[in-house]
Amino acid sequence: MINKNSIIHQDAQVSSTAQIGPYVVIGPNVKIGANVVIHSHVNISGDTSIDDDCKIFPFASIGNDPQDLKYRGEKTKLVIGKNNVIREYVTINPGTEGGGGITEIGNNCLFMISSHIAHDCKIGNNVVIANNVPIGGHGTIEDDVIIGGNAAVHQFTRVGKMSMIGGMTGVTSDVIPYGLSLGNRNYLEGINLIGLRRKNIPNKDILTLTSAYKEIFKTNHLNENLKKLNGEFKNNKLVNEVVDFILKDKKRPICTPFIK
Repeated sequence: MINKNSIIHQDAQVSSTAQIGPYVVIGPNVKIGANVVIHSHVNISGDTSIDDDCKIFPFASIGNDPQDLKYRGEKTKLVIGKNNVIREYVTINPGTEGGGGITEIGNNCLFMISSHIAHDCKIGNNVVIANNVPIGGHGTIEDDVIIGGNAAVHQFTRVGKMSMIGGMTGVTSDVIPYGLSLGNRNYLEGINLIGLRRKNIPNKDILTLTSAYKEIFKTNHLNENLKKLNGEFKNNKLVNEVVDFILKDKKRPICTPFIK
């Protein structure tokens, strides 16, 4: 159902099962999937694709020009997966030429009021981003991450899978998978034990990961510590994911327990 007071460009592709509220504006290159619900006063523009079963609340701005001074109107994309909830005043920008030209959001995410996803970000599945949280350009948020209210994620920063960021944390360093990070400038508090238990990770694996964490961050010489990990740890999937994350090419430093 499309409200008569909405403005939808004739070239936009809108599923017949989508529900479009009053005063919604949808541009010519937008694709809206099945059973998407768009409440009043939402603006969707650019080359934007929104997959099935998403819900978008009033005054969200989706697909408008990136907030990047280098952007010169080049054609870039925003791709949003299935079953996402995008609350009031959320802004999500498309990519830029310098960042690969695409912003991508997975499935089953919740973006709370006034959160912001900047250009060229990669957001995984089952991510929860609380109120007033900006994710800076080129940021990567992996699956099952929770970011508390009023936190801020610096551009190019990676937040590893199933990690948790405390409210009002300034995230300027990459957070390892399964990590718990807090602070005015983030430090690593430990392992996200509650998140692991909620996902029914076996206690044996959690204990192994916790022991490996202590070895990896025994000193601030991470590369040396990684070389000393024994075979017991290297056979654990969770530990391997943490090690791979640390060794991967990166733009930002790795967040550690050592507060500067």
